[in-house]
Amino acid sequence: MNPVLGIFLHALGGYAAGSFYIPFKKVRNWAWESYWIISGVFAWIVAPWVTAYLTVPDLWNVLSTSPGGSMALCYIFGVLWGVGGLTFGLSMRYLGMSLGYAMALGYCAAFGTIIPPIYFGTFGGLVATTSGLVTLGGVVVCLIGIAICGWAGISKEKELSDDQKKETIKEFNFKKGIWIAFVCGIMSACFAFGIAAGKPVAARAAALGTSALWVNSPAFIAIMAGGFTTNLLWCVYLNVKNKSGGDYTNSGNVPLFSNYFFSGLAGTIWYFQFMFYGMGTTKMGKYDFSSWSIHMAFIIVFSNIWGLIFQEWKGSSHRTLSIIIAGICVLVLSTFVIGAGNYLASHGF
Repeated sequence: MNPVLGIFLHALGGYAAGSFYIPFKKVRNWAWESYWIISGVFAWIVAPWVTAYLTVPDLWNVLSTSPGGSMALCYIFGVLWGVGGLTFGLSMRYLGMSLGYAMALGYCAAFGTIIPPIYFGTFGGLVATTSGLVTLGGVVVCLIGIAICGWAGISKEKELSDDQKKETIKEFNFKKGIWIAFVCGIMSACFAFGIAAGKPVAARAAALGTSALWVNSPAFIAIMAGGFTTNLLWCVYLNVKNKSGGDYTNSGNVPLFSNYFFSGLAGTIWYFQFMFYGMGTTKMGKYDFSSWSIHMAFIIVFSNIWGLIFQEWKGSSHRTLSIIIAGICVLVLSTFVIGAGNYLASHGF
């Protein structure tokens, strides 16, 4: 147990999650679907395999002897979670980093807290305990934070002209973005189901000598392969629809090496959030109940620092800036209220 190191690792994970979209700003003359799927190759295929290969002593044996049903469920939940990953990217595309992260992660925190107990049939226990009521209270606070951020988005849309909105966010579309963020929040909860389905795989990895720090790595391969499938199908469809399939080889006015490099870098940074989050949870000891809250809080904070650096709220009034700051603070607060509920649950309340 080393909570200081654990918090530092969670900070690194939050920084990675809050920063992965930055390299995309260096991609030139590619359609969104082209650089998104290249990043996905690194995020959902290359990084999970490399990590598992380096950290699981007998990876091939683990994969070949793990229950086939568990691996299949990991993949299926990964396909569903892939919709969340896809819509998360679209949230950034239409809302920008500051508002996009706030809305998408707010929904993720809320739905990620209440959907699993509903699915596993334990929701009734939540409303019958102090810890459950505190946790649900945190969800309510989270929804209030989402509403405040939405208010800021509406205020921004009313204050700025179309040209001003697209000066920093080229495809800004508040109405489309907010619905996409809602879908993202629901479908992202499937990642938790994938991890739960992969417990027999993790147990097999542990039995064959894998450190507790890395036992989920083989299951991640299947979960993220599912996520990659969803995103690949959608991006290929868009490549055909938008006639952007030539992006990958057309070097006429496109810096191909640079585009591949920065897209791959974005995907690799994206994966680091899971790696550092998993490492951080192992160091929190009795404070592990706070891991998810700390992680979400760091992501929201770092993504909004980037949003300010890239002047995504440029031209907005002080009133609108005050609203978005208030919304972000409420979202951060909600993660700690949910963490307090987890703490009470760990002590039997």
